[in-house]
Amino acid sequence: MQASGMSSGLSFMGDTKRIMKKILIVSTVSRQFYLFEQGNIEVLKSLDYEVHCAANFEDANERLEALDIIRHHFDIQRSPFSFRNIKAYKQLKKIMQSDRFNAVHCHSPMGGVLARLAAKSVGIPMVLYTAHGFHFYKGAPLMNWIIYYPVEKWLSRYTDILITINKEDYNRAQRFKAKKIVYVPGIGVDTGKFDDETINRAKKRKELEISNDTIVLLSVGEMIKRKNHDTALKAISELKNKNYIYLICGQGELETYLKDLANKLGVSEKVRFLGFRDDIPEICAMSDIFIFPSYQEGLPVAAMEAMAAGLPVICSNIRGNVDLIQDGEGGYLLEPGDYIEIALSIDKVIKDDKLRINMGFRNKEEVKKCDKKVVKEKMKKIYLTVLR
Repeated sequence: MQASGMSSGLSFMGDTKRIMKKILIVSTVSRQFYLFEQGNIEVLKSLDYEVHCAANFEDANERLEALDIIRHHFDIQRSPFSFRNIKAYKQLKKIMQSDRFNAVHCHSPMGGVLARLAAKSVGIPMVLYTAHGFHFYKGAPLMNWIIYYPVEKWLSRYTDILITINKEDYNRAQRFKAKKIVYVPGIGVDTGKFDDETINRAKKRKELEISNDTIVLLSVGEMIKRKNHDTALKAISELKNKNYIYLICGQGELETYLKDLANKLGVSEKVRFLGFRDDIPEICAMSDIFIFPSYQEGLPVAAMEAMAAGLPVICSNIRGNVDLIQDGEGGYLLEPGDYIEIALSIDKVIKDDKLRINMGFRNKEEVKKCDKKVVKEKMKKIYLTVLR
């Protein structure tokens, strides 16, 4: 549903006039709304909010249609150095002035900057900001700290509720001036999808032409530098156990590079690049071990989905991952670039069936804390605070 000029903010039930509650969700790109905000939108609608969403809708597709939101395009850019964001700020102020919004909920670094400044300028009474992983974190480049830390700290004074999705960010945000700082375990994962008894492991393996006795290693994530797939490829090239197949689900700019690397490492016949998939629950169910050596995460959905499927997780010892995986219990936490230790850990889990089963069981139970129902209930309480 497109925005069409200024709305009155009034609705009628019989002869009774009431003011419609309205909230504006702001992000940089529109895919944020169907990838990460669907649960929040559902909660807001259950609380009788009219949901408006502002972003750069140049990336819009049919997936937005199912959300039933009122769209507001403005020319926001992801880069903090783009002069186009000056124009975007003015556009966002006009959007905020065009209707009587009860609150603004902003996301992404630039969305958070422009929305908080604009909301302060036009006098919107309640501002929420979800940090989906601060760009400054333990081990982050110095430039990230120089650019992003002072901005986030300063803007926190214009933030009524700051929502963090991992413990490292939550602890660091205690230094900020936001009125309230809360922890919510990400966007949640639908654990029920990964606990479906109708998923046929043998059938899925047959479909992908993988024998039942082959160890299936799995990674899910964009083929970008941050996901660190090249370290995973180096690790599998060092495995002692050769009875494996390694599946990578995802697309990205590094696909050609990674395929060339697999060939150079002599493992191209052991690696399958599956591209974008809409059957991740089934692929997880037919896999044995999840490999996740990212350099940076907020609270990774891919790892939570693997946990929900009962997989051991061999991952990097970084923010977000450490909230989910206890070293030696649900998998192993290792340095992102240490492919030798990653290989040794994979071999250890392959060799010990009991260890693999126990790790998977532990993860399946642990990830229930991050179920979508849990997250939606936490967000409902936060939005009710806004109402009060």
